[in-house]
Amino acid sequence: QVHLVESGGGLVQPGGSLRLSCAASGSDFSIVTMGWYRQAPGKQRELVAAILGGGTTRYADSVKGRFTISRDNTQNTMYLQMNSLKPEDTAVYYCKHSGGSGAYWGQGTQVTVSS
Repeated sequence: QVHLVESGGGLVQPGGSLRLSCAASGSDFSIVTMGWYRQAPGKQRELVAAILGGGTTRYADSVKGRFTISRDNTQNTMYLQMNSLKPEDTAVYYCKHSGGSGAYWGQGTQVTVSS
């Protein structure tokens, strides 16, 4: 059973930065695809960024150049560095683990960008 725990969310002013973390347990972490998704009120959950086991990354157009996804396979942890945050980045952010045993989600962490 894979267990994911996100942390690092909070309230930040426009233009500010936050770093989210997703710690995984019970996982062959180094070989699976990990991703960050977000869901704003009244909207569907959307992919923000993903990172494959080999380190290849991809980003939603809305966050390219502002967000950076990374992973530390020695710590079974994935990160999302978010810079130049905008009010439209406000959402609950979830991490997702996609491996041979299926997809697993964390509980989510709230990010609010507001002055």
